[in-house]
Amino acid sequence: MPVDPYILLLLGTVGLAALLPARGTGADIASGSSTAAVALLFFLYGARLSTREALDGLKHWRLHVTVLTCTFVVFPVLGLAAGGLVPVVLTDPLHQGLLFLTLVPSTLQSSIAFTSIARGNVPAAICAGSFSSLVGIVLTPLLAATLLGGGGGFSADSVVRIVLQLLAPFVAGQLLRRWIGSFVARHRKVLGLVDRGSILLVVYTAFSAGVVQGVWHRVSPARLGGLLAVEAVLLAVMLLLTWYGAKALRFGRADRIAIQFAGSKKSLAAGLPMASVLFGAEASLAVLPLMLFHQMQLMVCAVIAKRRSRDPVAEVRAADRAGRSRTGAGTGTRSG
Repeated sequence: MPVDPYILLLLGTVGLAALLPARGTGADIASGSSTAAVALLFFLYGARLSTREALDGLKHWRLHVTVLTCTFVVFPVLGLAAGGLVPVVLTDPLHQGLLFLTLVPSTLQSSIAFTSIARGNVPAAICAGSFSSLVGIVLTPLLAATLLGGGGGFSADSVVRIVLQLLAPFVAGQLLRRWIGSFVARHRKVLGLVDRGSILLVVYTAFSAGVVQGVWHRVSPARLGGLLAVEAVLLAVMLLLTWYGAKALRFGRADRIAIQFAGSKKSLAAGLPMASVLFGAEASLAVLPLMLFHQMQLMVCAVIAKRRSRDPVAEVRAADRAGRSRTGAGTGTRSG
């Protein structure tokens, strides 16, 4: 059962914010640095993401529509339904964070890794993750403004912050990709450290503000346990829906694997900076469900991927042939 080392760093950052929260001038410096870090993150996202590769994947439109529907329709519907658990199981702030979690785009790296381990359609997983990232840049803030409403503290200023801190840097990165794309690719590891360091700064700033304002007094151990239970059910439902729903839609085994891993997961890297922009001082509670869900999805999906990797080769080939015969050559079904 893998424990993501980055989760340990995030928890350490949360602990540091609890013991030594930024106050006064320090809080102002941390907030300004966090704003710059978020802009840098989305600039790098834009510079890395190949729009041409994503458009080349349009021939797999049925698969991508299925993943996007799971990510931005089914997930939010379940998040809204969880509102019925307030106030018995969840508090209203925890439900707001859970609902925000359901609006975040799918993760890319781990979806590809697990699809590869399970011998699924890796190219489809790459395209699906890219599409989800592209759509999520615009759709996640819009869905949050619509579904969270006043609970997320949205206003005209929030819209301006979204445009300036998220959309503008991303578009700038896409426009400059022609000239800086090769540099970004060559220095992927170094820039990856910049990404992760920036997110740690965002988390420290958000949790510091939460500690100073006393928001953590609202979360009892019982409420935390209730949140974990709700997230476990949410993940289980999405894993089952993506697997058996893809079967009902007559996708082959390789595509079903890509749909399951891309359609049931949420991106911590995209969600954390978005939450800092959308929620402000309340971001510490808003990102808690996402951080917990991220680790849970890694542990569960690692087990599923390893089990699928042990499927007999003959069984895998037979399933793929059956899937191709049902969907036809025009659907773009390929094995990984």
